Parts: sequence; C-alpha cells; structure tokens
Amino acid sequence: MSDTKTAPTGRDAGAKALLPVAEAKRRILDLVTPVATRERVGVRDALDRVLAEDIQSAVAVPSYDNSAMDGYAVLGADLPATGETELTLVGKSFAGVPYDGSVSPGQCVRIMTGAAMPAGADTVIMQEDVTTSGDGVRIRAGHRPGQNVRRAGEDIRAGSVVLRAGQHVGPAELGLLASVGIAELNVLRRIRVAFFSTGDELRGVGDKLEYGQIFDSNRYTLFGMLKRLGVELIDMGVIRDRREDVRRAFADAAAVADAIITSGGVSVGEADYVKETLETMGQVDFWRIAMKPGKPLAVGRIDQAYFFGLPGNPVSVMATFYQFVRPALEKLMGTQPSAPLILKLPCEVALRKQPGRLEYQRGVLQRGVDGTLSVATTGGQDSHLLTSMSRADCFIILPADNAGVAAGDLVDVQPFAGLV
Repeated sequence: MSDTKTAPTGRDAGAKALLPVAEAKRRILDLVTPVATRERVGVRDALDRVLAEDIQSAVAVPSYDNSAMDGYAVLGADLPATGETELTLVGKSFAGVPYDGSVSPGQCVRIMTGAAMPAGADTVIMQEDVTTSGDGVRIRAGHRPGQNVRRAGEDIRAGSVVLRAGQHVGPAELGLLASVGIAELNVLRRIRVAFFSTGDELRGVGDKLEYGQIFDSNRYTLFGMLKRLGVELIDMGVIRDRREDVRRAFADAAAVADAIITSGGVSVGEADYVKETLETMGQVDFWRIAMKPGKPLAVGRIDQAYFFGLPGNPVSVMATFYQFVRPALEKLMGTQPSAPLILKLPCEVALRKQPGRLEYQRGVLQRGVDGTLSVATTGGQDSHLLTSMSRADCFIILPADNAGVAAGDLVDVQPFAGLV
C-alpha cells in the first residue's frame, strides 16, 4: 500500500497534517478490489446478494396486451366523438381465462384487470363510465383510443437487460427476476469479515465487572452494522493484551477473512501490541483524519485481508465505520458504494464547534406542524457517549472551516436511514 502512505508509522506520525475526510475516503476506495468468485443460487437465495452478471430477459413483460382496469374492451373506432353510443356485449375476459373470440365493430367484451385483450379490441372503458341494460352497453363521449391498456413488452422487452452485474438484489429486484422467469442466477460470494476487540479491561456481556473493567460494547456495535450489510461474520471475541495472543489473532483472521476490523490501539502514542503487530505483520498506514469524532484510523492489508483499525471510543467506531469502512466493504462485495443521502435542513438550536476538523454531530430529525423537516442535536457530543447515537437518527455534518451554527441556520444532514 505504498502508494497511499501519507504519514509514517511510529512516533513522528503525530507531526503530520490531518488528512481530509474526502481524501481518506478516496484512498480507501482506491485500495479495495472487489471479490470475483461466483456462486449459483436459487432466486429466493439471491436476496441481499450482488449480481455477478447481467440478467437478460427471455420474455416480454407483460407478455400480452392486457387491461389495466375492470371495464369493457372496445374498438377505439367505436368511441363517440359526441353524445353516446351503444355497443353489444358478446363475452367476458378474465385473468387467466381470456375471451376466445374477436371483437367486431359495434361489439364489446366485459374485461377484468390483468385479463388479455380480446382480438380486435384496443381500448378499455372503466366500468364506472358506462351504463348497461341487458346486452347493451352505453358509452359516453370523452374517451380516447388505446386508454387503460397495458401493452406487451411495455415494462420489459424480450432480450433486454433488466439488471446489471454489480447490482444489489433487494425485494423489488427479487420480484423482477421472478417476473422474467429466472429460477437460478450467478451472484458474487459473500465477503468474510473478521472482527475482535483487544484489552485486558474488557469483559463480555454477562461477566462480572471488577474495578477498572468495562463491558465490551464495540464488538456488538460492529456486529450490528456488519450484519445489516449481509456479510459473513467471524466474531473472534476479546483478545488479551499479550504479544503472542494479538499476533495469533491477526494471523488467524487474515487466514480466513477478506477484511479485518478492530477498535482501539491505533492512536499515536498508545502503548499496546496492536500497532506493534500491525507494523511487523502488515502493510498498514496510521492516519490522523480531520474529523470529529474519530481522528485516528489505520488502513492497509495483512496478507490478503484488508485491515481497518478504528478508534476505541464507541461513537468514533460508528462514525468511522459508516464514513470509511462501509463504502469499502460495499466495493469489496462487488457493488457500487451507495452515495450518502445529504439533506439541507434548518437547525433548531445553536451548535458549538472549533474550526479545523469536519464534525459529525448526532442529531434528531424534527417534523413541524406544517410538515417541514428540521434537525436538533441529541445533546452531549463526546465520543464516549453511545447514548447520543442511540437517541440520534442522523448526523449533522459541519465542515472543517465551520466555527459554529446559529439557531435557524441551514446545515447538512445525513440520515441514518441512508446508512443502514
């Protein structure tokens, strides 16, 4: 990763300038190469997977002209320009049970939504717009030929590409695949992500805490964010602060994972075995990012696995994951990293900020009585306050040169809904 070095590893790294957030994002994405291994799966199992090839439809959708309404199929030439006209009802067409005859001038067919258009007919009149008496159907003026008809191939033409390689398969795409008769398809394999925490002070949920110990929350936060991405998870637990344990954990993770994520141990001057191990085992850069929360970040490779060393504070873990790691994993999965949704909204309260670093403050979207949106802060913004993320539903993004926000000022807002 020599082409991405911006700061040396070791003690003099702190003397280097902070790396802008946009530059860090670009360098990380430049580092990542998508997986290429394919798997053949049934259409239902393609949900939340990434397509390995273009999907071409062998059929037209719809495959025949059909009615978009419950009503009467008629000839456009029979529509009256003024007044009314009366047509003779000659049959019925239901979805799956089409009318087997043809419609001649002066005739019509009762038709239901989705039913095939009878031969000769090219227009559907809604049932609310006619009056009937026995076999007579009276139609008023004001209709146009061809209305309320879904044409064959209107949605999808036979032979056309309906989904592209690299596209993520969601519920709509699953239905689209089924609509063109795809029973099996090729997808890219799921990427494998190993993650663990390090520290003698960390204890698992359910353990008894002694003085000076804390529960390991970051691993659960990482689990939740990774689970929603649909990757294969390798939770390696808590690794104690012993040189051989740390080295073995990195070696074991690199042997089975496409990416490794840790939290803590990457700040300049931290005295533990994480940085020492990374410097001897991998090609890793230690960056100081011009952002808050989450200044320290380590990025690189250990053997064939990509490595992301996140800060230790809980909010910093989430902020750096969403801004840097998530797009990188999306690219690794073989899909285009999703562009973040950014809204420009008025801020309900004044916000304090020192110029120098881009800030991701935690916010809550507000909807006024008139339906307009605004944003407010969750309160305390320290990076150890995980409750500020739990209460929040968005980031309030304040540029590096921003010196504070007055109540009513417009700010950039990144909803969490676009991240998860």
